[in-house]
Amino acid sequence: MAAIIKIKPLGFPWETSDPFLFCAYHEDQYPKGNGGLGPDASLEGRNIGQDFTLKDGWRMYHGTKIPGFPAHPHRGFETVTIVQKGLVDHSDSLGAAGRFGNGDVQWMTAGKGVQHSEMFPLLHTEKENPFLLFQIWLNLPRNKKMVEPHFKMLWSEEVPKIKKQDKFGHSTEITLIAGKLDDITAPSSAPDSWAADPNNEVAIWTIKMDANATFSFPIASTGINRSLYFFKGTEVTSEGYTIPVQHEIILNADQEFTLKNGNTEAHILLLQGKPINEPVVKHGPFVMNSQIEIREAIQEYQQTEFGGWPWDSYDHVHSPSKGRFALYPDGTEIKK
Repeated sequence: MAAIIKIKPLGFPWETSDPFLFCAYHEDQYPKGNGGLGPDASLEGRNIGQDFTLKDGWRMYHGTKIPGFPAHPHRGFETVTIVQKGLVDHSDSLGAAGRFGNGDVQWMTAGKGVQHSEMFPLLHTEKENPFLLFQIWLNLPRNKKMVEPHFKMLWSEEVPKIKKQDKFGHSTEITLIAGKLDDITAPSSAPDSWAADPNNEVAIWTIKMDANATFSFPIASTGINRSLYFFKGTEVTSEGYTIPVQHEIILNADQEFTLKNGNTEAHILLLQGKPINEPVVKHGPFVMNSQIEIREAIQEYQQTEFGGWPWDSYDHVHSPSKGRFALYPDGTEIKK
């Protein structure tokens, strides 16, 4: 049996398979900062507050002065935010906060409900502020939907990077955000995550392949969903297919699969996991098992705002002089 099930173009957001809900991919070539953490450029012609059009190589998203996503609620799933370039300022309704990026990952369990903001501060005023982020929505099973909210940081210094060489000396580098490769295991996920149980074989990897490199993927168990998102490069080949960039490759995870890169460096995201196999009902930032639970989530948010908003603005950012850090709800602060 062939490993490749289907090849399809990437849309926005990227479609995913159970236990994942979707993946948002943002890459922006932000200009120099204006000293107030926003862009040193005119915002004229942008749909401010709803700017998703790639104009001049960048977007403001829901930001009005600083790019990003001001305060918004979540319930019933997790966000895994991988920031390969640039920085994210996190603030939430629990009083927690952080600044992370340039290889850091934030793993947040929304559980029974949390508000958070994710702003993209443009710290550099003398040079451009390139930005690249993935945000993966990972579902929670029914018995974990209403757990207490939680977040943890996977700092770049702690995330394993594994280099594999093919017989011609071409390298493939795998960054392990979740899962394992050979005898190396990624940092532990949030404790209530579907990924916390190794039997669920959840894997989140970013993969960088040298030009002309070949890499063989390890076999997973039957029934595990596995997709590769080929988002940067020219083309890759496998099983007689030539696959252009900006395509998803859906695989039988229990079959041997070898990928050969073309003549430019390639970048790929791998998402893998055992399906939860429960009903999924989505309404914007809420993901539950039934329409009744969605109505309850909306009603509770309207009444409580999931604890309210303790910050001075919905697009709260941290001081330009602040480095990478995480402030947890119990007051513990980690500086990097």
